[in-house]
Parts: sequence; structure tokens; C-alpha cells
Amino acid sequence: MSERFAVVLAAGQGTRMKSSLYKVLHPVCGKPMVQHVVDQLNVLQLSQLITVVGFGAEKVKDELGDATEFVIQKEQLGTGHAVMQAEEMLGNREGTTLVVCGDTPLLTSETLEAFVSHHENEQAKVSVLTAGADDPTGYGRVVRNESGEVEKIVEHKDASEAERAIKEINTGTYCFDNQALFQALKNVSNDNVQGEYYLPDVIEIVKSRGEKITAYQTSDFAETMGVNDRVALFRAEKHMRKRINEKHMRNGVTVINPEHTYIGPEVTIEQDVVIEPGCTIEGKTVIKTDAFIGANTEIKNCEIGSGTAIKQSVAHDSKIGQHVKIGPFAHIRPDSDIKNDVKIGNFVEVKKAVFDEGSKASHLSYIGDAEVGKEVNIGCGTITVNYDGENKHKTVIEDGAFIGCNSNLVAPVTIEKGAYVAAGSTITKDVPEEALSIARSRQTNKEGYVERLKNIRKK
Repeated sequence: MSERFAVVLAAGQGTRMKSSLYKVLHPVCGKPMVQHVVDQLNVLQLSQLITVVGFGAEKVKDELGDATEFVIQKEQLGTGHAVMQAEEMLGNREGTTLVVCGDTPLLTSETLEAFVSHHENEQAKVSVLTAGADDPTGYGRVVRNESGEVEKIVEHKDASEAERAIKEINTGTYCFDNQALFQALKNVSNDNVQGEYYLPDVIEIVKSRGEKITAYQTSDFAETMGVNDRVALFRAEKHMRKRINEKHMRNGVTVINPEHTYIGPEVTIEQDVVIEPGCTIEGKTVIKTDAFIGANTEIKNCEIGSGTAIKQSVAHDSKIGQHVKIGPFAHIRPDSDIKNDVKIGNFVEVKKAVFDEGSKASHLSYIGDAEVGKEVNIGCGTITVNYDGENKHKTVIEDGAFIGCNSNLVAPVTIEKGAYVAAGSTITKDVPEEALSIARSRQTNKEGYVERLKNIRKK
């Protein structure tokens, strides 16, 4: 097999987006459009992948990192001019070059692989990825001869009535023989209203030399959608959501209401998981079998064990074990490690803390910068006081300890194995193993106080 290359066009500002964020960085399902494109291209095991950047170049580079090489298009003078910027890297290479726009996030590696294979099997010099459109208005039409060969691509504004009736449209994705591409680009003119160098002009130049031009029609028009404004961005998001959710459902996940469930493209969900409406699940989250994700839960970059139930809660950048119960209205903040059979109840916030097996914080507590051992009970209203105004400090609660309600554990402090902390205590010193620590004012009852107060008020 000959070498394969790809060029991603990502230099445009995208003025129709009406945004300070460069067009290709607008997210679809939580990932920038251009990242979707690059990720799908990298599945093809290319010899070289080059992204043409211009507006917002540094931000695009930061987003894509080492997933691609970059060239700069200093002036935006058309798609042909953009591809010319890759000549120094690719001009002398032999093989197939795939050119894809960075604003086509729905294209899949399967379609791109089929397209490139078609181009190579046909031994064509240029191939065009096409699609059938119910309403082709505004798209370039693919005109074929009686043998089905591509005669030309005509833009909508230049098409005759007969040509406008054609439903097969040009998607703007192309395959080229690499040598033929860069030879033809030298002859592309900017003698047009926009004063730009258009990549489709390569087709006419190559055809005039008697070379073979082919088209490969994909069955899914939506996959080829380009995003130029916020309306198209919404449509792309809707299509990708549908694709992602249906994939999980076919793999054995129950999504109660797919139209109101938001799952990112890198999320992994095992079978027999149930997801209720209103959930947002993003990043590299992994959810194991038989887990339950209750309505309106937000999860990002978490590992969630089998049999765990999370109800109406938020969890970010944390590890949650098996058969854990979280919520409702709990907040698992980053760097938390919740082991098996733990309960984190309503209005409990956990941050950068370890909860070992069987421990419980059932309600209304803040546990931050802490190590909680096994079978610990943390009473309602408990706070690990971890911040002194400048630095964070750790609280350690060892196995089997019991923390009474409304306790303040002022870090750094250790509650040793099996110790008890009396309700309402403020603990500033370590509590020894199996000791009872009481740190609160002695109760004083002032008998007759209310009657005396009433008499004073009457005066």
C-alpha cells in the first residue's frame, strides 16, 4: 500500500460564528470540532498528518498538541492556497493525500477509510467525497456522464436548471494523488470575485490533462455537515449526541430519554447501566456494569464501579468503587477516591479525599484533604477544617472511628482507630485509639432565665 497523508484545513476565523473563539475550536459534544477531525484521521494510520492553521494558530496548536504537525497560512487566500502551505512537507512525496476541513466534526474514520480505499482502487488522480441531499441548495453539484464518471463539479450559483436538480453534492473532502495535487496547485488562478485560490479548481486542471476523476458517495449526508454558524453547530451537536447515545444503547446501556442525555465521545459505558434523563457525562469517564446514574447527574473524568448508584449529584476527576451510594445532591470534587460499599449522602461534599471500604458520610458534611479508613461513620454536619488561610492540611480518620454530629476536625489532626468524637466537638489535637474525645463548652442551665427576661422587657 502506498503512503497516505492528510491535510486538515483549520486556518479560517469563522466570522459567521460571531464569536471570539476560533471556529474550529467550538466544541461538539464537549470536544473541539477540529479535534474530532484529527482523532478520526489518526485512526487511518497515516504517514503524515498536517493541520493548516491561521487565525488562533497558537490556541489550535495547544488544543491538538502532538496529534498533528502544523503549517501556517498567514493570509487566508482560499482553500487551494491553504493546501499550498503544506508543499514543503509533502510536495516531493508519492502517495495519497486526503484533504479534510476542520469544521466537519461528524466525519468518521470508517467513511474516510472507505473513501481513500475507493480512490486507490480506482487509481484516480482526484476523488471527491459526495453525499445525497434532499435539499441541495447552496451546494456544488456533482455532474456525471452516462458511464457514471465525474464530468465536473458546478457551484450552485453557476448551475443550470438541470444541474440544480441533481441531488449529489460535493462535501468539500477530497483525495488526491499527491504529485498531481501539488503540480496542479501551481496552475490554480485567483482570477475570481474573491481573489482566492480554490482547491476544487484542481479537479478541472487534472481532468484537462486526461486524468481520472472519481466520486465516492457516502450514505449519510449528516456525516459530511460543515459547521459555519451557531445553527449548524447545534445541528452537528444533535446528530453526534444521537450517534453516541444509540451506540451505547446498542451495546446494552439503558438510556431512558436519549434526547435529554448528554454523553461525550470518549465515555465508556458497560452493559446494564441505567442512565436517567438530564445527565451530562463527559471526558474519559468509565462506568462499569449495573451502575445507576440518576436524573440530572453531572459526571466528568470519573471511573465508576459496578453496582454503584449516583443520584442527582456532581462528580469530577475521581475514582468511585463498586456498590457505592452517592447522593442525592452530593458533590465529589477532583482527586477523590471512594472505595467499595461507601455511602456519600445528601449535601455531602468530598474533595481530594480517600474513603475506604464501608465508610459513611450520610448527610450535610464537608470532607476535604482527608484520609478516611474502613467502616468509619461521619455524623451529620461534620467538617474537616483543612485551610488555615495559606495552606491546606490533612485530616486522618482511621478504621472504625465514629465522628459525632456537628464536629469540626481542625487539620492537621488524626482520629485513631476505633476512637469516638462526641457530637458538637471542635477537635484540634490527635485522638488516641478507642478514646472518646469531647471538646465543647460545658452545658450550663440558667433556671428562671426566661421569666426574668420577660420582666426586664416589660419595664
